[in-house]
Parts: sequence; structure tokens; C-alpha cells
Amino acid sequence: MLSINQNNFEKEVVKSDKIVVIDFHAPWCMPCQMMGPSFEAASQELTNLKFVKVNIQENQSLGNKFMISGIPTIVLMKDGEEIGRFSGFRPKDELIKEIKEIIMNA
Repeated sequence: MLSINQNNFEKEVVKSDKIVVIDFHAPWCMPCQMMGPSFEAASQELTNLKFVKVNIQENQSLGNKFMISGIPTIVLMKDGEEIGRFSGFRPKDELIKEIKEIIMNA
């Protein structure tokens, strides 16, 4: 799973030719730890999307840029623009369903 920071954000997210699914998380966050396996499993099923993670403890500027107020927060980006987001733990099937709904409505 690719970790995103200020240095590679432009290349890996903004200029990506795929829709990017970003998991904003922190290592001390229990719901984030629970989300990790769901996020990883979703990335294995939705291979046409790019899944990345942002540790907001290490990348506060990205957390601020996206106005992340609660974690985990999932943000979907297409062509450098946010197309949707949601916060809180989701089991894999619910996570996949929400991602697909955002993409269909984008």
C-alpha cells in the first residue's frame, strides 16, 4: 500500500490517471487500525482504482488541506478533484459499496 506525503501527493494523487481512494488515518486510532484490513481487501477487489494511505500524524499539512476532522476518513479523487468522502470504520463490503456509489454519482 502506497503511503502518500507532501512530496509525492502531486504525482501519485493529483496526476493519477485512475480514481484515487485515500485513507486518512493515524497509528494511534483504533477505528483506523480496524479499517486497515478492510481497506487492503477493497484494494484487492477494486483493482481499477488506486488505493493510498496518508498518516495525518506525519502529514498534518495534507490533513489540514483536506480539512480532516475525524479519522479514518476516506476521500476519493478524480483528475485532481475530490469527488466524495466519508468517515468512520466500514467493513470491507460496506466500504466497497460506498466507494462504488460515490464513483457512480461523480
